[in-house]
Amino acid sequence: MTVSTPAEIGALIRDERIRQRLAQTDLAGLAGVGITFISQLENGKESAELGKVLGVLTILGIDLIAERRA
Repeated sequence: MTVSTPAEIGALIRDERIRQRLAQTDLAGLAGVGITFISQLENGKESAELGKVLGVLTILGIDLIAERRA
């Protein structure tokens, strides 16, 4: 899956969280962030801290792979 916007990353996170049957509060606790951060992240907030985003992705078991476009 290719993501190119904060909104697409947020949708990916929201979909996976729901698939795993986690509430936003559960994910926030597991990732060590606040529920407001999870909510804003899922809604595509552009200024979300990269380190926290990577932490949430890790908790959900999502690998972020960067490749050069040909």
